[in-house]
Parts: sequence; structure tokens; C-alpha cells
Amino acid sequence: TPDMMRLRRCTAEHPFGTIKRMMAGGRFLTRNLKGTRTEMALSVLAYNIMPTINMTLKPA
Repeated sequence: TPDMMRLRRCTAEHPFGTIKRMMAGGRFLTRNLKGTRTEMALSVLAYNIMPTINMTLKPA
């Protein structure tokens, strides 16, 4: 249904767009699969750390 697709698009695709923007257009700097996996893992880790930093820096 269109409502379910809209909800999926809002929740699932937002992180990928943000990671792509952080990676300067979504291009990998490495050429082999092992390096690409490592680069993607670091990007996901950085994405997951950002909310933690934002939560700790906001005044209560």
C-alpha cells in the first residue's frame, strides 16, 4: 500500500542518504571488496556515533 511504502521510505532510506552525503557522493575510495566493506563499516559506525554525541552534548 502507498502508506506503508511512505513509512518505509521515511525510516529505512534516510540513513543511507545521510551516509551517502557523508561519503561525498557515495563513492568508495577503495577498489577491492575487503576495503570497501571496511570503509562502509566505518561509515555506518560514524553514523551511529553521531546521535550519541548529540544526546550527550545537549543540555538537560
